Amino acid sequence: MSEAVLYSFRRCPYAMRARMALRYAGVAVRIVEVSLKAKPADMLALSPKGTVPVLSVGGEVIDESLAIMQWALAQNDPDGWLLQDGPATLQLIAENDEGFKHHLNRYKYAERYPEQPMTFYRAEGEAFLQKLEALLTQRDFLLADHLSLADVALAPFVRQFAHVDREWFAGTPYRRLQGWLERFLETPLFIAVMVKP
Repeated sequence: MSEAVLYSFRRCPYAMRARMALRYAGVAVRIVEVSLKAKPADMLALSPKGTVPVLSVGGEVIDESLAIMQWALAQNDPDGWLLQDGPATLQLIAENDEGFKHHLNRYKYAERYPEQPMTFYRAEGEAFLQKLEALLTQRDFLLADHLSLADVALAPFVRQFAHVDREWFAGTPYRRLQGWLERFLETPLFIAVMVKP
């Protein structure tokens, strides 16, 4: 197989989850850190939409983070991240990627969306936090008794939401979610993929 190349941006939550899945699966990959203001021509030639992450491997181009994660886990999934209950995982990720991300963008960049106050966008996103808190009442992880695809796919977005106003997040009643996020951010896997290139 020819060298695998991942075009990435360190702080992008989509790129974070792709990097984590590739590293966990033990896929040797050369990471190209992309400047979003000056995207490399070779990346744009592979994926004209110009968003990260983009994985180029063995003549194949995968330019959706979830598809990159699924590809990586198809190569190697030592701890069983791909749970047998696939529909629940994909449904939760879709809720994150479609609904929660929409509210997160408006909350984080509220000045770009002056139609509503920042607190309105935060409350919209908070409904998803409540759902995650409820899932965590049963166990330490979202859908299993161990880290799975759902946790890794969602955590970078919850992290971003929590970091918009850390004091507010620390004061919320979502104790289980706070603990889940804290444990996630302390994993060797997350720490490794966040090292500055």
